[in-house]
Amino acid sequence: MYLNRLMARYRMAGIVAIALLAGAAGSWFYTSAQQRRQPAPAPVVTPQEFQRIYGEAKKVGLVIPPFESPATAPKVVAAPTSPGGPPSDAVVLFDGKDLSNWSSVRTGGTAEWDVTDGYIQVKPRTGDIASNYEFGDCQLHIEWATPSTVKGEGQGRGNSGIFLMERYEVQVLDSWQNPTYFHGQAASIYKQHPPLVNVTRKPGEWQTYDIVFTAPRFDTMGKAVENGRITVIHNGVLVQNNVGIHGNTWHDRSPYYIAHGPRGSLKLQDHGDLVRFRNIWVRPL
Repeated sequence: MYLNRLMARYRMAGIVAIALLAGAAGSWFYTSAQQRRQPAPAPVVTPQEFQRIYGEAKKVGLVIPPFESPATAPKVVAAPTSPGGPPSDAVVLFDGKDLSNWSSVRTGGTAEWDVTDGYIQVKPRTGDIASNYEFGDCQLHIEWATPSTVKGEGQGRGNSGIFLMERYEVQVLDSWQNPTYFHGQAASIYKQHPPLVNVTRKPGEWQTYDIVFTAPRFDTMGKAVENGRITVIHNGVLVQNNVGIHGNTWHDRSPYYIAHGPRGSLKLQDHGDLVRFRNIWVRPL
């Protein structure tokens, strides 16, 4: 009996010892693993060494601190004196007086459209007109109106176009209660992007386009390495939000790029309708 009690006592002591050893081993392994997961201490850099490294990084353009002001002040430009008017750095393409800044695309001679009461009106069958001034990236302001007397429907009603660099068209159309294909209505990038919303005014009312245009870039082989981009605000409402241009605008084929120079004219389209234009100015960017 005594022997049995003695053996039970030693067995219990062994179990306790094993448990203690297991706990100690687990604690050691956990601590060791935690120590292995700790990142190596960062090297100590003195303030003088930091300033040296920082200065070198600034020299090569790797650091542009947000708290440091650019060295050159922004150019001072006088704001327009009236809504929609040209700022002081704008090039006025049409001031309501004459077409001396425009030429006929068909003949290269004098533009043949009519000038009446401060606006240009399309003269059907005389062809498109283009500005003598050429530009690339730009901010453009132009106002237009379709005929107050409604004739035709769809694309046959108050149709014209505004072509950046004579290639990339922002559509002009009487889209007041006039269904047509969506990427061909007013303020569309023709056959490429429909407007986000239709804010066209009634026939005969003046409307505004404020356009920000980024010209495409081409490499030495004539390949487009950066697509053109365009933003359009129609009657004060954003309708094209920096969308990519897929290439030259055609009505009967898919768009694609044809390499051209960094600047081009603004072209207004003779589509046979008596569309009017006024207050046209551009700011090269």
